[in-house]
Amino acid sequence: MCETVDILIVGAGFSGLCMAIQLRQAGMDSFLIIEKAEEIGGTWWYNRYPGCACDIPSHLYSFSFDRNPEWTRRYAEQPEILDYLRAAAQRHGVALRIRLKTPLREAAWDEQQGVWHAITGDGVRIAARVLVSGMGALHVPRYPELNGLERFRGPAFHSANWDSRVNLEGRNVAVIGTGASAVQFVPRIAPQAGRLYVFQRTPAWILPRPDGPIPERWRRVFRDVPGATSRSGGDAFSAMFPAQRGWSGRCFSGGSKRMSSGFWEIARCAG
Repeated sequence: MCETVDILIVGAGFSGLCMAIQLRQAGMDSFLIIEKAEEIGGTWWYNRYPGCACDIPSHLYSFSFDRNPEWTRRYAEQPEILDYLRAAAQRHGVALRIRLKTPLREAAWDEQQGVWHAITGDGVRIAARVLVSGMGALHVPRYPELNGLERFRGPAFHSANWDSRVNLEGRNVAVIGTGASAVQFVPRIAPQAGRLYVFQRTPAWILPRPDGPIPERWRRVFRDVPGATSRSGGDAFSAMFPAQRGWSGRCFSGGSKRMSSGFWEIARCAG
């Protein structure tokens, strides 16, 4: 038996959900999303390490057609982002078009028929005129090739497969790598560990992250004032990437002040 849809979307993270929502808004309803995980969210479902959060301001991190005025922090954390994606899927009517626990095993283009022939992990065959890949790579662990790693007898895991059963209190902990994930979880586990060693191959460029809670009075403005979330996102972008200026601490600080003043300017206008 072969199912037939116009469009088959692989992955139910930000990209896959965005594609599905836009299809519905364009009046195209013959589509299906297949997702290998047991829940939607993509990398925001898989990654659950301490401190997991977006590394750009929250108001830049949402669909342009579905701004979220309810972010509670300037840099939203994983549970809140996942909740946003779940709500967006329900709000835009695509949740029922998602088939979970359904990995893509293979897909081949049939030139004569003009369709893709896809086979899922459980053997279901799907024919689609268009195949859209929404597959990300940020949840796929990459382990270092270290001599003797297999002889280590203590708990060992990748940040993408964080083992919350392991109690780090008072223990010697070694972290290999200083990428975006390590930058977030190392400060969270440092107070717990007895000794913490961080191994870094290549130093990375970093910028201060002006994180903090978004007060209810600001969220009320974002809810009630048209364009407020877009304005705050624009101010945040200007603060992060000042046009034609150097990456200096003074430059970033000035941008941060502009971002904050932009928030309060909106609040004053609304008040």
